[in-house]
Amino acid sequence: AGASRHVIRVVLDDLAFVGADAIVRPATDLLEATTPALRRLEQGGGPPFWTHLKVGRALAVGSAVVTAGGNLTAELVIHAIIRSATEPVSESSVRRALTAALQRAADWALAHVAVPPVGIGAGNLSLEDAAHAMAGVFAGLPGPSGFPREVTIVVETEDERRVFETYFRTSGS
Repeated sequence: AGASRHVIRVVLDDLAFVGADAIVRPATDLLEATTPALRRLEQGGGPPFWTHLKVGRALAVGSAVVTAGGNLTAELVIHAIIRSATEPVSESSVRRALTAALQRAADWALAHVAVPPVGIGAGNLSLEDAAHAMAGVFAGLPGPSGFPREVTIVVETEDERRVFETYFRTSGS
């Protein structure tokens, strides 16, 4: 079973330029960005990406949808719905949305996904709580389909890197 082990890396980088099959983008139920970094990601995606951010009705918190990546390095974006006007970000909403995002990655047979810290930002989870919720979800990888095999957690600061490396020690891999 050693060969089926997944790889989780923590890197300090810009999510828009990370080479992966898909980027997981935390979003509201109306596909709005949840942090300034994710608004920058939208800029990188350009008009071809923005056209996919229009929804006819609110999406369920804890769900995930796939769209084209537009001008981003990654071909696809998996939007993980972590909050709505009536349901704030919680460890539960982060876990449910990330689980749904990983299911979409498996459905599309995506080998490598890039993920920012999910659920952080003003009035949301602390870095530690977000890392804890994410670690719980990623512990189940890869799922029955074998996808995704690789997850890159993309952080923006040394503080974020330190916290996430504590939760995602990949000893022996």
